Parts: sequence; C-alpha cells; structure tokens
Amino acid sequence: MKQSYLEIGTIVGAHGIRGELRVLPACDSPAFFRGFSCLYWDIRGNEPVKVLGARPHKNVALLKLEGVDSIEAAEALKGKTLWLRREDARLGEGQYFIAELLGLRTLDYDDRSVCYGTLCGVSRAGSANDVWHIQRAEGGEVLIPVIDEVVREVNLDAGEVLITPLEGLF
Repeated sequence: MKQSYLEIGTIVGAHGIRGELRVLPACDSPAFFRGFSCLYWDIRGNEPVKVLGARPHKNVALLKLEGVDSIEAAEALKGKTLWLRREDARLGEGQYFIAELLGLRTLDYDDRSVCYGTLCGVSRAGSANDVWHIQRAEGGEVLIPVIDEVVREVNLDAGEVLITPLEGLF
C-alpha cells in the first residue's frame, strides 16, 4: 500500500568537521538522495529539514542538512532515521519501495481467486533479480524470483501483486 512517508536512510556518523552526515541508504543507491531538497526527521512529516547538498560516497550518501554545521552536531544525530515524502520521490517504470510491497496479497494472474500468500520480505540479489518472500496462509514461506515471467502486475492501490508462478513452486 502506498505510504505518505518512507524511510530513506539512517545517519551512521559525521563526515568531516563542517556537519556533513554519512547516511546508510534504505534505498537502492546513495545517488537517490540527490533528488530531494527536503527530508523529514519523523514518519509523519512534522519535522522537515532542508537538504543543502547530497552526494554518493562509496556505500553511503553524504548529506549536508540545514542547521547541522559542526562535527558535534552531526555526531549527535548518529542513529537517527531520515524520511522522504512519497509524493516527492520519482521512481522508474516497474520500480517500487520495498516498504510499499510488504503486505501485498499475492494472487494468481490467470485466476485471481487463488491467493498464494502475503509478500513479507525482499532479498536483494546484487546484480541479479530480487527475490520476494511469500508467507503462506497455511504456514511456511516460498521464494519467488522478481522476473517478468513471474511477476506480471503490481497494484499498490489494490494491495495486490499478480504472478504466474514457476512450475512446482507452490
């Protein structure tokens, strides 16, 4: 289901002495941070913070946020989570936030009366396709590859994903 605010990353420390922050992304790439001029300190969007600069650095994003001007101020934020407003995010065709996929009902593409279970997790497989974890109603978990032949349609508004499972999967 679409959410208004999503986690974008967690502050893991300071970078330099001028208050730049090292943020471990909760998204595909540290470069994703460049698309935002405002982030939030809370999941409800009550505490906005202006992004003055963002750049990828190895596996983290380096952020310069308004009001964080010293190494001491940056270090005091270690462990704090940053949130993005969903409507500010631009995703490509067929891209989704993991947080929005979790909880989707997984139905058969050809027979929507067949429910395989609930999407309960996502494993990132590096350069290969992701793998979705489907929790079965009767217990147990089934892993499905996120490839076009299997995942046929994702409908966040309806809270469902339609799949054509590989033979013998269920």
